[in-house]
Amino acid sequence: MEQVQGNHFNVNDLTAEEQQLLKNIQEKKQQLLLEIQDLKREIQDVTNELEGMDVGDESKPNPKAKQITIGRKKFNMDPKKGIEYLIQHDLLQNTPLDVARFLFQGEGLNKTAIGDFLGERNDFNIDVLKAFVNLHEFSDMILVQALRQFLWSFRLPGEAQKIDRMMECFAERYCTLNPGVFVNTDTCYVLSFAIIMLNTSLHNPSVKDKPTVERFIQMNRGINDGGNLPEELLANLYDNIKKEPFKIPEDDGNDLMHTFFNPVKEGWLMKQGGRYKNWKRRWFILNDNCLYYFQFTTDKEPKGIIPLENIQVREVPNEKARPHCFELFSSGSSEIIKACKVDSDGKVVEGRHSVYRMAASSVEEKEEWINCVRASINDNPFYDMLAARRKNATGSSVRPR
Repeated sequence: MEQVQGNHFNVNDLTAEEQQLLKNIQEKKQQLLLEIQDLKREIQDVTNELEGMDVGDESKPNPKAKQITIGRKKFNMDPKKGIEYLIQHDLLQNTPLDVARFLFQGEGLNKTAIGDFLGERNDFNIDVLKAFVNLHEFSDMILVQALRQFLWSFRLPGEAQKIDRMMECFAERYCTLNPGVFVNTDTCYVLSFAIIMLNTSLHNPSVKDKPTVERFIQMNRGINDGGNLPEELLANLYDNIKKEPFKIPEDDGNDLMHTFFNPVKEGWLMKQGGRYKNWKRRWFILNDNCLYYFQFTTDKEPKGIIPLENIQVREVPNEKARPHCFELFSSGSSEIIKACKVDSDGKVVEGRHSVYRMAASSVEEKEEWINCVRASINDNPFYDMLAARRKNATGSSVRPR
């Protein structure tokens, strides 16, 4: 028979009103214990983030190191804003050469973001691009070696005009350092593209008709200002690429932030668990019709990905335990929201939520999140994009956390 601790009488001896009061006290106690656990987790989250910050010595934080870290993160999110931040805080000089040196060193920078910044068509960015290329040393290198070095320092953007400017600067630099190899820079430019296309043709599994060395030589006849390049030179280039494909640099910036240029919205929210209804503080990023959440802002991979497909968002009224709540729920035939997350073993698994419930810090913040999510909801199929995003975020396999 259940007993009240410290008093030797049965609960059944209490009146109905007293039993209800005791039940209310027990529920309140349980709620307080849960809130204490939540606070402990939040304190631990903050402690972990503070411990992860750069420090100058064992006792004093280094404000400059912290600002550099912030600047790199901002650059990976939005290259222009990141450079502006670093210049404003006197961490970079407002000169093309100083910015180029920062990008060339590349520490903590995402190479896709570097490529996007270098490809922008305005006078300052073009001057930075020229200074960046001039920091490369191509003397006495065969063209394919120079290309390997150059294309490892950033990732080529997708726009043809940006690629054209970058490769033109590369050709000019190579010809300056290696006079007499080609008649003019146009030859170097055309041959560089031919090498890049050869690399794709030889090493892309989807290309079935692999070019032979004879075809490669034939394709490049007459490009040396109307004359032919030595067949031995072209054959050596072909063999070099066939034996070793170009290494495409991994996106090595922090937080996958190169994926989130100008995110629709980002910030801290409390997220309720699925199986266990406890609340955890998570950093959310809304972009590309998708909601990502991370344990810390410094994480390289998201803890979960929620495609905003066939779902709706609504306010959760009168939530006593957690004010300012809203939730995502399925609007399709299935009650389960299509999503994925990283489990405790570091494996990507399919989420089984029928509802994702979050809590903001204020009414205004809640309403802004609801409006932004609602505007980002996509009714079109998203599964292929999710698969590609996951493969990109995990490198085809998720690393242990």
